[in-house]
Amino acid sequence: MKAKSFETLKPETMITIWNLFPAEALTEQSDRLISVGLHPWYVAADWEEQLRMQSEVAGKKRVVLIGEAGLDKVCKTDFALQQTVFLRQIELAEEIQKPLIIHCVKAWQELITIRKKVLPSVPWIIHGFRGKPELARQLLELGFYLSYGEKFNAESVRITPLERLCTETDESKLPIEEICFQIAEVKGISVELLLSQTNRLIANMDSQFIDIHTHDKTIAI
Repeated sequence: MKAKSFETLKPETMITIWNLFPAEALTEQSDRLISVGLHPWYVAADWEEQLRMQSEVAGKKRVVLIGEAGLDKVCKTDFALQQTVFLRQIELAEEIQKPLIIHCVKAWQELITIRKKVLPSVPWIIHGFRGKPELARQLLELGFYLSYGEKFNAESVRITPLERLCTETDESKLPIEEICFQIAEVKGISVELLLSQTNRLIANMDSQFIDIHTHDKTIAI
């Protein structure tokens, strides 16, 4: 069954989750849905204060995800410090029982080791997954969710169960509707079926299109 055009669906049923830094989330006055995290690229001398602010805002209803948090062996941040900050955000996600959205670059083994040690009770979502199917299988077997955006490995999408698949725009100029349409085509299913089965880890989100991770134009992550 081929995917139908997203133009046949109701655009008003879209939900967007905006990714913010802790300080932004703490001071923002709007009621939009957000994720809040300390990204490994931006762990600086004030990281403990950033985590304090994250903890202060994380329990609010409009915060539906913790993150981006994670590990990145390409960025300049000391890797040991990255792990410390990541573990603190894992603890917060567990404490308040909200899913954790993860940025990971060339640190898959370390991420897997941490997951096996922590045995989290909340979903862990790999943000913007572009990896090969071998890695996708390994992560899926360990219970991870995989979130796909504009750029993805088609075979990895094919082997990802719908109930473990999330959709996002991140910084893409493509609308989430178009990304969902492309994913549905790769899966060989209708957009309606894709939308009815994916992104379900977000509690109380009974909607068609869900953009699980996007940014303001002023934010570059």
